[in-house]
This record gives sequence, C-alpha cells and structure tokens, in this order.
Amino acid sequence: MNWLLVVVGAMVGAPLRYLTDRAVQSRHDSVFPWGTFTINVIGSLILGVLTGAAAAGAASSHLQLLLGTGLCGALTTYSTFSYETLRLAADGARGYAAANVVASVLAGLAAAFAGAAVAQAWWG
Repeated sequence: MNWLLVVVGAMVGAPLRYLTDRAVQSRHDSVFPWGTFTINVIGSLILGVLTGAAAAGAASSHLQLLLGTGLCGALTTYSTFSYETLRLAADGARGYAAANVVASVLAGLAAAFAGAAVAQAWWG
C-alpha cells in the first residue's frame, strides 16, 4: 500500500512539475531558470506545511507518503537545479549561476519555514 501512495503522488508531481516549469519559464525572457526555481520553492512550501501538520498530529503517515515522498519527490528537482546552475556557469553567466544557488536555498528554506509556521498556526 505504501509504495502505491508514493507512485500515485509521483504520477501527479512529475507532470505538474513539467507543466508548471514550462508555463513559468515561457513568461520570462531570461537565462535564469525561473521555472525550476518556482517549482522548488512551491515544493518546499508544501513540505513545510506537511511537516508542520505531521508534527501537530494532523497528517497521517499515508498522507506524508502521498504528498511528501510521492508528490514533492517528483515535483521538486535537485538534479535539474544542479544542471541548470552548471549550464549557467559554463555559458558564462556566473552571476546568474551564483544567484540561482543563493536564491534557491534561501527561498526554499524560507518557504519551508513559512509552511511549517502556517501549519502550526492552523493545527498547533
């Protein structure tokens, strides 16, 4: 049963990641990977809410598998973040590469903390 929850979550997360990435990136005329950045921040927010809900006893282990491991595991992407950062640096856009690393880490952490705070306020 657990693996099925992960699979179902991933079946939603992977196409959602692709479609959101394309939608966001198509609206920006920049080499900065806004699509991946947006997806990773959204995923961090979802995981923050889920973590806060789990800490408050409001999220079952099944929900954690479905949303945390399945959905967010397929939605967020460290490999694409790494590839895009490497590509920016290799193409001479080192400032964008550095900005991608710093902004992604800071925004991801801020989103996770904000999500946990929202969950704490809601269920705590």
